Amino acid sequence: MRDLPRLMERSCRWRRLPDEGATCQAFPATATVSGARGGSCAPIPLEFIDLKSQYRRHQAAIDARIRAVLDHGAYVMGPEIAECEAELSRFLGVKHSITVANGTAALEIVLRALDIGTGHEVITVPFTWISTAEVVGLVGARPVFVDIEPDHYNIDPRRIEAAITPRTRAIIPVSLFGQMPDFSEINRIAERHGLTVIEDAAQSFGATQHGRPSGSVTRVATTSFFPAKPLGCYGDGGAIFTGDDLLADRIRAIRTHGGIQRHHHPLLGTNGRFDTLQAAVILAKLPHFPAEVEARRRIGARYSAALADWCVTPAIAPGNTHVYAQYTIRVQDRDGLGAELRKRGVPTAIYYPKCLHEQPVFADCGHQPGDFPEAMRAAREVISLPMHPFLEEAQQDQVIAAVREALSTGRV
Repeated sequence: MRDLPRLMERSCRWRRLPDEGATCQAFPATATVSGARGGSCAPIPLEFIDLKSQYRRHQAAIDARIRAVLDHGAYVMGPEIAECEAELSRFLGVKHSITVANGTAALEIVLRALDIGTGHEVITVPFTWISTAEVVGLVGARPVFVDIEPDHYNIDPRRIEAAITPRTRAIIPVSLFGQMPDFSEINRIAERHGLTVIEDAAQSFGATQHGRPSGSVTRVATTSFFPAKPLGCYGDGGAIFTGDDLLADRIRAIRTHGGIQRHHHPLLGTNGRFDTLQAAVILAKLPHFPAEVEARRRIGARYSAALADWCVTPAIAPGNTHVYAQYTIRVQDRDGLGAELRKRGVPTAIYYPKCLHEQPVFADCGHQPGDFPEAMRAAREVISLPMHPFLEEAQQDQVIAAVREALSTGRV
């Protein structure tokens, strides 16, 4: 098999084992790499996402930030909230950053702030996590799905205008897996039709398009600080970004039960506040985030260089950078590859095995299983490999060797 003996020998020479007790999500914690001469190396622990290594790197800063919250005791809307929002605005170059309870709440609050509800339609994609379309239904509107383009898994701008009706109020493009769709074209379409574009940047915080950060290129954008995201806290969290003063005021009010001033509620709101302790974690991690983004790019490029002849690797659109929230490849027998990698101790995940128009909750949208062929094909073929900023070369070599070996067996 091409280059496998050399790759395996190299993996053996460069092995550095993480601390004992490293575990893996749903898969064996270690794998044994066999060398070119029939020998084997000691197991190298692998994790799909390694939050423990990140904590060890930044432990002093994280602990100090959490301890400060414990000392002052303002656990709800404490001073770290305003500080975190200011730092996020500075990082993105946006006027308003409003932290919220989670990424799903971020999207729902934005829709409510835009007065989107019963009788309205919102365009989005069927190949994403359910939150993107779920919130549309929660405010009483109807999600209208548009197929993805196959190279980058994001909404196909060429198909958007055909989905616009007099009831359409907004477009929610998802910046899937860590890179942005063509927002220049999407914003032009939205402007022609008087629509608001809401970027779902849950997986793309830290990415850029023509030098502009994800979260800053549309009228309003949202992100998630779920622990597994590129910038994650230690629980649920999210944020909303906008340069629109009036919209920002409505978002802040809806976040806190419909009013900014206590006991005065001009809007119907919700309890969507971000925990002070979680804001402290983000504040501790944010100074290190640019270096972690660069590490993700380096690791992603290294994967692609090693696997390009073996499977379909992520394509990066011109003008884009990619933060690889997931490093996602595609093969015809995705499930077979997953089984072979599991035997070799390599953890994998599938984002996403079923499209949203196939979910029972959206049955009343009237779609047929084959309505979105590119999304359906992606759902059958994609599989994600271990990816995090602390993936060492020896560990990555083990994953690469396992993928190559599995694909060369003829059983995948």
